[in-house]
Amino acid sequence: MKGGSRTIVRIKSANLTSPQSPFRNVVLMKNTEIERKFLVVGDSFVSRATRQYEIEQRHLSKEPARTIRVRIRDTRAFLTIKSTENSQTLERFEWEKEIDVQDARQLLALCLPGVISKTRYIVPADEADLKWEVDVFHGCHEGLRIAELELPSADTPFRKPDFVGEEVTGNPAYYNANL
Repeated sequence: MKGGSRTIVRIKSANLTSPQSPFRNVVLMKNTEIERKFLVVGDSFVSRATRQYEIEQRHLSKEPARTIRVRIRDTRAFLTIKSTENSQTLERFEWEKEIDVQDARQLLALCLPGVISKTRYIVPADEADLKWEVDVFHGCHEGLRIAELELPSADTPFRKPDFVGEEVTGNPAYYNANL
């Protein structure tokens, strides 16, 4: 262990909003993700990309109410917890923490079967402060290409570029945890 002690927090399934819960006043949606997801048509996104990353990820948990993901993106690693999406607001809780790459490699060995390997292209959107993340999947998902746009609110207007096709937001078949 490098540089000090570690704190381990164990959270069991519970009703966090019940009057008896010590977490009843915690606002979990502070880390809210609002995301629209589309299939990709054509390759015009490649020439517009300002960055690209190689990503390998696996899941520690794929429970319907939450997923826990371990991801290595180039030379950085992340542990992410996500809730299911609220189909009316498109919002879901997302907590992500950067972790040591060696720790991530050890966690990958503990994950459920199935690895997701993809190249992510970052493409600026027409709207200021927005960006498209276009994932080109490899391995057993070769040929699948998905564009995602994170929004500050569900009603934020945006223009779809020519590489954006059918919307698949809310379709569980396109959740990374289900691939």
